[in-house]
Amino acid sequence: MIGVIDSNICNIFSLTNMLKKLNASYQVIQKGDSFKPFAKLLLPGVGAYPKAMANLAEYQMINPIIEHANQGKPLLGICLGMQLLFESSTEFGKTPGLGLIPGNNIKIQTSFVLPHMGWNNLHITQQNALTQGLKEDADVYFVHSYRVQTDDQYINAVADYGDQIPALVSKQNIYGTQFHPEKSKKWGEVILKNFIDLKS
Repeated sequence: MIGVIDSNICNIFSLTNMLKKLNASYQVIQKGDSFKPFAKLLLPGVGAYPKAMANLAEYQMINPIIEHANQGKPLLGICLGMQLLFESSTEFGKTPGLGLIPGNNIKIQTSFVLPHMGWNNLHITQQNALTQGLKEDADVYFVHSYRVQTDDQYINAVADYGDQIPALVSKQNIYGTQFHPEKSKKWGEVILKNFIDLKS
């Protein structure tokens, strides 16, 4: 079963609707819930990094997320949830993250309007389990003003917005999408289905 983390940092309705469409078995995890029954975790998020980390701390979710990942169980962070997987962010000052993947988050360096919002194309830099069946230049939906800064070994796909945006990342059993697969129609379904089908 997939646990969908609800830490009050986004509306998870679109994500749970997509999981229903894909016939995935899931349960929403809220404050005080046990993470032990879940083979996989989804960590969605939108908004500000400091608030997101504060909510995870308030709802006592930080250690359970880290323990889940350290046990080798699949974890997928979405949008801000992907950024939280890294060590820190410079948004509104420096805030520590979950530290599951080396790197930090910085403001997108571009002459284009921020936030980076709408459809953009993916360029696959190296394959992983979530890119199976994903075509080059697949278009997916973004909403963000900060991007991950990390080593190329953790980047599986990028998008161009006057700055190279790490769009899909991974480290072993830990995955992240800067875009919203639940709002990305065909290609978002491919990615989420790949995550659902991962062996844990």
